[in-house]
Amino acid sequence: MGKLTEMKQHYEEIPIPGELALRVQQEIAKSRNRQSQREFHRLRYARAMRAMGTAAAAVVLVFTMALNTVPVFAVEAARLPVIGGLARVLTFRAYETEQNDIAVSVEIPSIEMIAQDTGIRVDGINQEILDRCSRYVQQALARAEDYRTAFLETGGTPEEWAAHNIKITVDYEILRQDDSYLSFAVRGSENWSGAGNETRYYNLDLTSGKEVTLRDLLGDDYENLANESIRGQIAEREQAGMVFFPEDAGGFSGISEDTQFYINANHNPVIVFAKYEIANGAAGEIEFEIGG
Repeated sequence: MGKLTEMKQHYEEIPIPGELALRVQQEIAKSRNRQSQREFHRLRYARAMRAMGTAAAAVVLVFTMALNTVPVFAVEAARLPVIGGLARVLTFRAYETEQNDIAVSVEIPSIEMIAQDTGIRVDGINQEILDRCSRYVQQALARAEDYRTAFLETGGTPEEWAAHNIKITVDYEILRQDDSYLSFAVRGSENWSGAGNETRYYNLDLTSGKEVTLRDLLGDDYENLANESIRGQIAEREQAGMVFFPEDAGGFSGISEDTQFYINANHNPVIVFAKYEIANGAAGEIEFEIGG
């Protein structure tokens, strides 16, 4: 059994609340119908590619066929960013559904090593991403249902609830891609409240397959280096009019091993603080490049 098949089976064994299970199955059926339509176009494309008679065309054809023969998980090749020559990120699971005027849009990424002879295994990271996204959707749906119940019980009408356009979104963003590092963010968001939003940054060393740490990038004294840099940048931004929470009121008090970051184009870590973490919500996520 292949890796994608095993992960697909694991995902589909996760219990889905009530009517959502039926709706997801309906969406899967629709996807398979679209798959049949794509098959006709794929065959026409295959004949055209064979007529070209080049090795490069054959490679493209095989890749396109591989994507289109995985039900539900197939995505357009143009949407698959290539990470140097070692790895790529593709959308492993994607669906949209709606229940009780609560919309759900999900795109779950998966890392795939292109250079197989590296011996690098990414199964663990892929499984963690899948589990995290699945758990987030279930918890967000429960929060939305609680909100809906409270709204209706306090006098709100179904029509007024529908007008709220409640939506749960899971998606991802690639932040750095080359032959050395892969850095991307997986985000879960709820448009009615920032309190439930979550972001997890993944930083992968493509020469070893290990997740990169701040210690790896900055050395053993990474905490002091980062703290000094962040405090200096906060002082500069405060002079420009930005307002941060005081340290004794929940403001910046230093980083830890769990501090979130991504790697930018300069191979520098960019430390990220969530909305409301060290400043008011209007500031949004706050970033500090270390070593830039």
